[in-house]
Amino acid sequence: MKIEIKKMTYKIVSKYIKNLKFEISNPDIFFSLTKNISNYKFKIDIKSKQFKNNIIEIDTTLELIPINQDFETINAKATFASLIELDKNLKDKKSLEEIILIKVPTEIYPELRRTFIFVFECSGFREIKIDEQVDFKKLYNLRNN
Repeated sequence: MKIEIKKMTYKIVSKYIKNLKFEISNPDIFFSLTKNISNYKFKIDIKSKQFKNNIIEIDTTLELIPINQDFETINAKATFASLIELDKNLKDKKSLEEIILIKVPTEIYPELRRTFIFVFECSGFREIKIDEQVDFKKLYNLRNN
């Protein structure tokens, strides 16, 4: 019987809120958001860059953006940074892409979502709905097709 033990190809060594922006410039915007939340959608963006040897910074951003630009809007955006240490033996580009675009965002998304909802709730928006889970694998596959 052959038992194969798969090694961990990465580990998150640190994660933190890198940027948090929540701006409502006047009361009209506040009241229009409560009535017109359907005029907004959520956008997720993932960026990465080399930090040190075998350490990569991955920024996962969640942002509320207007569908149309024909009204004054709020500015709501949160970026969660993750520092990951890669296995020195990881050489496969596709595996690296999957770590950056699927595995790490899937792991940190619940914290990013909680932070974003907390800010909205503290600002009086109790009915903010953000998907509890995001299928990052599906988004990755759509991006590659």
